[in-house]
Amino acid sequence: MSRSLLEPEVFAEIFDRYAPALHRFASRRLGDEAADDVVSETFLTAFQHRRRYNSGYGDARPWLYGIATNVIRHRRRTELSHYQATMLDGARPTSAGLVEDGVTTLAVNRPLVSAIAGLKPGDRDVLLLVAWAEFTYEETARALSIPVGTVRSRLNRARTQVRTALEANHG
Repeated sequence: MSRSLLEPEVFAEIFDRYAPALHRFASRRLGDEAADDVVSETFLTAFQHRRRYNSGYGDARPWLYGIATNVIRHRRRTELSHYQATMLDGARPTSAGLVEDGVTTLAVNRPLVSAIAGLKPGDRDVLLLVAWAEFTYEETARALSIPVGTVRSRLNRARTQVRTALEANHG
């Protein structure tokens, strides 16, 4: 990242390395169309603020996902609408980002979608970074600029609320 300060074209390597996974993450949260915008806005912000990046961290992934999470948070209505549409009409052809191992995970699990949509934004952010981006607690803390203890408590609360909602649904 620090090299990109002197050679801005080096930033393209960062984009190439992280954009596909970041797009999948954003697509799962907002749908493909909005994911394109999230990735663009994330990398524009990262490029403009690359001086702020702590070069002591070798991996820019948490920093980029933190920016993306903030962009997604500002699109909260779009995220909730995406979940609601998924609950209403099941698998949507534009939701390729939801496909995992040949199964449209959220489309076939409407109770899970409802449970995720019902979480507080901070709890949802932590849960989805750990579950979908496969972040460690430390990476999640770095991405969201919160203490590791807060990650643990939010994740515990989110898991408890999702489990409770799913158990209530199964009756």
